[in-house]
Amino acid sequence: MNPPGPTPAPQQARFSPDGLWWWDGKEWKPAISPDRLWRWNGTSWVPAAPAAPPKGGSGAGIAIVLVLAFVGVLVLVGFFTLIILLTMGNQISNVFSNVAAALNGS
Repeated sequence: MNPPGPTPAPQQARFSPDGLWWWDGKEWKPAISPDRLWRWNGTSWVPAAPAAPPKGGSGAGIAIVLVLAFVGVLVLVGFFTLIILLTMGNQISNVFSNVAAALNGS
């Protein structure tokens, strides 16, 4: 009879880079249950952690950018309107006076 030797260490589970699959030595198997409530940790199924919130800009940040863009457009329109009125003001007033004269003359 052979004396009991050291027990072999369990093989470390190898997971895919995205963590959705694990290698059992023969084939890739899903590391997440179909209902996404359980995750394989290499030795047993454990409750899956809640999904992390997406990284990136928040809704408030996007709203601020949209408001600033809208205000910028309003400033540009106001600027061009002012330039047009300053350069063509005499011609516009001349047109209005001609229209008023034509309406009074009829």
